[in-house]
Amino acid sequence: MSSDELLALIHKKDANARKMVFDSNYGKLYGVAMRYCKSPEQAEEVFNLAFNNCLNKLVQLRQAKSINLDEFLEKEFIQECVTHIKNIRSEYYVSSTVHATESAPKNYNLFENNEWIDYNHVDTEVLIKSLQQLVPSQRLVFNLHVVDNLSLKEAATLLESSEETVKSNLEKARYNLQKNIEKNLKSIKA
Repeated sequence: MSSDELLALIHKKDANARKMVFDSNYGKLYGVAMRYCKSPEQAEEVFNLAFNNCLNKLVQLRQAKSINLDEFLEKEFIQECVTHIKNIRSEYYVSSTVHATESAPKNYNLFENNEWIDYNHVDTEVLIKSLQQLVPSQRLVFNLHVVDNLSLKEAATLLESSEETVKSNLEKARYNLQKNIEKNLKSIKA
């Protein structure tokens, strides 16, 4: 089935066409949701809401002929994920940063490293786990700027904050991501 025929069926709210779009895009879009979310459960919730919102926006558009379905879905899906995470981030921020029993002193020296880590060959699971351990505001900015290639200005517009805030969160995210990767790699070796 061609993309134009599929779009026409989606505009008619055909359930089989929606399922076909869902099946063909699930892996890629769920991977995007996992990048933005703290856990698989949260990613599943965000995925379902964002995917449905994307299809509803697609139905509302009248110019179906001029839309590239894959590009539209990916762009709208990322925006929906960001919106959803922004709405729930304060709840996850507290749960991800408050550790009542943690008493180990933190080491903020980036250059004090016992071994060299080749970041080009870090396992995908370790990288995803390390990204998920970031504070939501840092995770959002890192994904938008580094992974999704948005400029700082575009990310600031999408997040409804200043460029300085986005830049600050990006620097914090890079630092914390490095520390998380080191910690996760050490826990694997132990």
